[in-house]
Amino acid sequence: MSDVSLFFAGGGTGGHIYPALAVAEQVAECRPDARVHFLCSTRPVDRRILEKTPFAYTPLPATGLYMQPRRFLRFCRTFWQSYRQARRILADAPNPVIVGAGGFVAAPVCLAGHKLGVPVALVNVDIVPGRANRLSARWASEIFVQFEEADRGFGGRDKPINAVGCPLRRDFADSDRTRAFESLGLDAKKKVLLVTGASSGAARINEAICTLLPKLAAFADSWQIVHLTGLDNYEKVLAQYQDAAIQHKILDYHDRMPDLLAAADLVVGRSGAVSVAEYAVAGVPTICMPYPHHKDRHQYRNAATLVEVGAAVVVDDVSDPADRAAWLWEELETLLKDDTTRREMAEACRLVARPNAARDIAERLLTLANG
Repeated sequence: MSDVSLFFAGGGTGGHIYPALAVAEQVAECRPDARVHFLCSTRPVDRRILEKTPFAYTPLPATGLYMQPRRFLRFCRTFWQSYRQARRILADAPNPVIVGAGGFVAAPVCLAGHKLGVPVALVNVDIVPGRANRLSARWASEIFVQFEEADRGFGGRDKPINAVGCPLRRDFADSDRTRAFESLGLDAKKKVLLVTGASSGAARINEAICTLLPKLAAFADSWQIVHLTGLDNYEKVLAQYQDAAIQHKILDYHDRMPDLLAAADLVVGRSGAVSVAEYAVAGVPTICMPYPHHKDRHQYRNAATLVEVGAAVVVDDVSDPADRAAWLWEELETLLKDDTTRREMAEACRLVARPNAARDIAERLLTLANG
């Protein structure tokens, strides 16, 4: 069996890194001798995630594409710097395969692989492909997507597009509700409301929940809150919980989301592509508050995949703070009271959960590496 090298190119957000990491874990399980290397961005989130893994990683200087003259020149300069660095790394690797995972750092690596004749695959978990993946698609021999609708975003390219789902870390197969309760000091007799804005937090969700703390006091006997604030919002949110009557645990970040989602009886959160896949696989009813400022509104479309089967409801993240909190409370109060509806929503998650996506992609990538 010949040596193989898998290079995962992408980063800048957890939504790009975590799916790639899930596939990398499966590659390592299928082929322990495979070389796995991440080519990521210089943003702190990439390092924070990858330094806890057994995989090597190299930050590349690539930056995002902006049309202001100075920032566009910087994009061009860092693109070609990243391209040349990736080309040097790839040139010495045995049987390399590149996996573009999205984000501005992916495209120069995929181009370098194409120029060297290296197989290029893409993992695209968004319902609307981002610019990096749309650009890289011209060099890809295979594209893996979470949503079947995503193939429209690739402009009808004559490439195999496989709707396999969103690859999730293997920890989701070993999630443990009890472990979350014990590690966070939660009350085993109370249900858990999990509030999350994904890896970066969501200031407007934080604000809405904090506004509702006096009303949530009515549920203090049977519910507790775990609130993930994001690194930049922790102190502000913590201060607003100071006099909260409902039991709570405030965290800036948590790296065992599978356990935390297993512990949750209800989630209030964003609806990024990875998040909706995690909600579904965890089987947790969700109030989705899609990020409202994407031009293509793709978080609304992500959430719709859960809403259509009855696994989630959507609350608009409207600009007025009072309206936002009022609309959230309308759904939140109902679901906090209604055990039957939450149970039905949890069961509906099975209709869209795709727990084997990471392994399916890993096996195909190893086939590409062996020609």
